[in-house]
Amino acid sequence: MQTVLRGRLVSGGTVVEDAVLTLDGDRIATVTTAADHPDPPSPTDHVLLPGLVDVHCHGGAGGSFPDSDLDGVRRAAAFHRSRGTTTLVGSLVSAHPRTLRQRLAMLAPLVGDELAGVHLEGPYLSAARCGAQDPAALRPGDPAELAQLLATGAVVSVTLAPETAHAAELVALCRAHGVLPSVGHTDADAATARALLDGAGPISATHLFNGMPPLLSRAPGPVAACLAAAARGELVVELVADGVHLDPATVAMVFDLVDPEQVALVSDAMAAAGQPDGAYRLGSLDVTVRDGVARLTHDPGAIAGGTATLSDVLRRTVRDAGVDLAAAVTAATATPARLLGVDAEVGQLTPGRRADVLVTDPDLVPRAVYAAGVRVHREEN
Repeated sequence: MQTVLRGRLVSGGTVVEDAVLTLDGDRIATVTTAADHPDPPSPTDHVLLPGLVDVHCHGGAGGSFPDSDLDGVRRAAAFHRSRGTTTLVGSLVSAHPRTLRQRLAMLAPLVGDELAGVHLEGPYLSAARCGAQDPAALRPGDPAELAQLLATGAVVSVTLAPETAHAAELVALCRAHGVLPSVGHTDADAATARALLDGAGPISATHLFNGMPPLLSRAPGPVAACLAAAARGELVVELVADGVHLDPATVAMVFDLVDPEQVALVSDAMAAAGQPDGAYRLGSLDVTVRDGVARLTHDPGAIAGGTATLSDVLRRTVRDAGVDLAAAVTAATATPARLLGVDAEVGQLTPGRRADVLVTDPDLVPRAVYAAGVRVHREEN
């Protein structure tokens, strides 16, 4: 069955002002200008984007990847899909080894369908920069434990602090399993971070600036090391550009310094995404959401994940930070797809790729989502 869409197409760093996109089954069949199409649909004000790719998401719609039952996990994945994220990585938080094994066993059957894989955010993190991670669940790097977790085949990325024990061995272990290492929740100085990054191969920085010491003139810290590596094309920086984790001017500054091919917009969403204010959980910790901002109940100064979807983050990046539309779309699609190694399938609107499409209005508010060619109707506000 074919679906034909017309609108302003943004993909692969380019913009086609009036394009026609044809989906045939679960694949993109053709992409042409409306002028070159033999029988184009009526003009629209739609914007056609690749399905979004979120490599850091803890949940949504009341469901949480670290602690919900299977129904809750599936509800969270379906919610984000309905908002335009057609490739989603489910993020866990630091927990007891037995808990992590149990969560991976539950999530593994969903990988390849509802989820693109699982992200372990911890447990080998800095207690000084634990943020919304449970300090009691943090521990030094343990290669034997990590090898057991990676052997499940469900893990696609691991966040670790450069200063943790056996950090280089943990990175090498990730490489051996085809898993992306990511530096984050770290109190390391710039030299320690740089030593782990040098020659590490594909690597990312988990929500740059958050869970790290600030960049100072005489203490540049991991932020400086990560920005420099990203500017050299050696690292991809995650940005939670939701207006809470980062000021829009900070987001704009990163895009001014770093090519969009080295920036991945992420939601870092938790269970409260798409839900009202109230009480929630993130792993073993209580979270209070007030005015749409999630913070730890016992420590209101600590942000506890996001409540925005990746389509919200994309919209804020363009509207509030003033980032070029094509660059912002690349950072929400092609870059994270490449980071996951799935860029041959998703991340751009080109013939042969999977028919994942986000249709928005001119303000980037989702109107429709196609996942593998099947229309997903988003919930009305």
